[in-house]
Amino acid sequence: MAKNKKPKGKPKKSGKFPKKKLQRAIIDIISQNPNKPHNYKQIAATMGVSDPHTRSLIMKTMNEMAAKQTLKEEQRGKFKMGKNSAFIEGIVDMTQSGSAYIKTEQLDEDIYIPPKFVGHALHGDTVKVFLLARKKRRKPEGQITEIVKRAKTEFVGVIEVSKNFAFLVPDNRKMLVDLYIPLDKLNGAENGQKAIAKMTDWPKDASSPFGEVIDVLGDPLQNEVEMSSILFEYGFPQKFPEKVEQAAANIPVEISDDEVKKRRDMRDVETFTIDPHDAKDFDDAISFRELKNGNYEIGVHIADVTHYVQENDMVDKEAVERATSVYLVDRVVPMLPEILSNKVCSLRPNEEKLTFSCVFELDKNGHVQNHWIGRTVTESDNRFTYEEAQEVIESGEGKHSEALTVINSMAKQMRNRRLQAGAIAFDKVEVKFKLNDKNEPDSVLFKVQKDAHKLIEEFMLLANRTVAEDIGKITKQNPKPKTFVYRIHDTPDPEKLADFSAFIKKFGYKYSFAKEDEVSKNINQLLAEVQGKREETMVETLAIRTMAKAEYSTDNIGHYGLGFRYYTHFTSPIRRYPDMMVHRLLDRYAKGGNNASQDHYQNLCNHSSEKEREAANAERDSIKYFQVMYMKESVGETFNGVISGVTEWGLYVEIIENKCEGMIRLREIDGDYFYFDEKNHRIVGHNYGRVLQLGDEIQIKVKNADLYNRRLEFELVDEDDE
Repeated sequence: MAKNKKPKGKPKKSGKFPKKKLQRAIIDIISQNPNKPHNYKQIAATMGVSDPHTRSLIMKTMNEMAAKQTLKEEQRGKFKMGKNSAFIEGIVDMTQSGSAYIKTEQLDEDIYIPPKFVGHALHGDTVKVFLLARKKRRKPEGQITEIVKRAKTEFVGVIEVSKNFAFLVPDNRKMLVDLYIPLDKLNGAENGQKAIAKMTDWPKDASSPFGEVIDVLGDPLQNEVEMSSILFEYGFPQKFPEKVEQAAANIPVEISDDEVKKRRDMRDVETFTIDPHDAKDFDDAISFRELKNGNYEIGVHIADVTHYVQENDMVDKEAVERATSVYLVDRVVPMLPEILSNKVCSLRPNEEKLTFSCVFELDKNGHVQNHWIGRTVTESDNRFTYEEAQEVIESGEGKHSEALTVINSMAKQMRNRRLQAGAIAFDKVEVKFKLNDKNEPDSVLFKVQKDAHKLIEEFMLLANRTVAEDIGKITKQNPKPKTFVYRIHDTPDPEKLADFSAFIKKFGYKYSFAKEDEVSKNINQLLAEVQGKREETMVETLAIRTMAKAEYSTDNIGHYGLGFRYYTHFTSPIRRYPDMMVHRLLDRYAKGGNNASQDHYQNLCNHSSEKEREAANAERDSIKYFQVMYMKESVGETFNGVISGVTEWGLYVEIIENKCEGMIRLREIDGDYFYFDEKNHRIVGHNYGRVLQLGDEIQIKVKNADLYNRRLEFELVDEDDE
């Protein structure tokens, strides 16, 4: 931007400037004339901003930057570049080419680090970066000058032993250096085995860090070894420390009469659970009874984990660190020791249990008339699998048939109203493997959402929303809501929506997503319109990619995807730590306790969000491993597939009949030289113009099932080849 020259066009009318973009603009403007002090009015004028809100935001941001010494206040209200202005702190995201990008909260774009300026930084490290002079129309570039904090110092991989030394070759492809292991530091690891090594040193002039083996996992390509490797890679220990197991075993579990007197006793109310057939931890139960006024009382009862696990005790600290249970294909790694997750806290049938409940009075159409939140004692009469509950719903006969019929009718009406109010209906098919007695996949099962699933989902959503609204809604009695944990989901990126709108027009779908209040309605209409059509997979995939990621926060911005102004996670404290936080805060405020520390809970939210992402990655890696194992007998066979991803290096293809995904490398597609058309999600033949696009149905042959790298390789089958 030229010095003191306003941009052409109308000044911006609203203050919708992301904080990082505002900081970058301020730095860019002041750096063009670094010896001249600037006040907020000059910055606003240069940016072409006139509205009071944004001008005030610029002033506030400049003061915050001065506090961090990014700017220096030369005179009252006038600023120059500060001593930290050329340095940025951020997280390393390595690429396989050896370069890196730095993700930072201080800028709205990543900083590119050429390979020669990466130094000894590794993927995930927190580093300090010196910003290099910015070239026109290019991303900011920098040089890593300091490693502030290592993301990890222990790595899992394969041992390669030579005559005089050994290396650990890490599993993680973003770990681009091997660990040098002296032979006397192998600690029993043999050539070709999977092991865990700890980085002990990285001499300045050495190309690789030094390390020592701290654990030997065993031979690769064994399920136990590979799943252990995945869990370690993402920081989830398979076993609990012995002292934590012992602490859990010592927790008093007897329900005393005094404890029952403190609670609402609902043991005599019709109650049942509905869960997957292989579930062992039952977080939630539903109770049902008809009231004299013709309405219904529906209780959502949740395991009262925090009665047994006290804040900052040994079990709690372990739960904080794990933050979530992890669901791999062949096992569950729980957040809490088994004695709690599967026994004491689990709402097993015909056992009295301590619960935290949302009890609703609803009319026959599912409209809430009243609600109550508090601690209860309950007893489940029956444990349904989803399939069993579905059979009762469909036949109208069997245990709890009246309750299930009424509750299902309410749930359907509630769901319809929720979708009409703006919730987005992504109904993705889940895939599960049926394993044999050797833990090998025999077949693939598709988990389809039926009424029994949706019934439970609807009432869990209702409980989560109600709890969040009770604490977070601003009223005369609650003018300043107390610190709380919310499950938030931001609005989609306008640029992504604009690109999406332009792209689908090529297929005849004319939907605008420019108005924020119409986005969800238009996406739902679009998803309904493409059902059963050739481009359904492509449109749904791209629609999902426009969405932000949900996370935990004490700053409530609502949940866009669900269409809720207030939302939290209250219903699964056995497997999610944020739900335990919610239970504790509810109890604290119900007892008249003072406001909790927002900083403390925000730190816990950040950690829980990160561990949730890591658990999802671990789950994906386990699925890839079992997909390759399932397909290894199909090498050479031909299948119909759908292009599920398009990149500059190849096509990802999902086999239609089993949802297994593999890749066709671009350089291996015969008949033409193909280039990547990123904007249109396709590759195009340079000479003959052949187009292969996201969502296209094609035929593939399984070329290789690489279990070692958890990778399926396909080749394209043309009609002429058949």
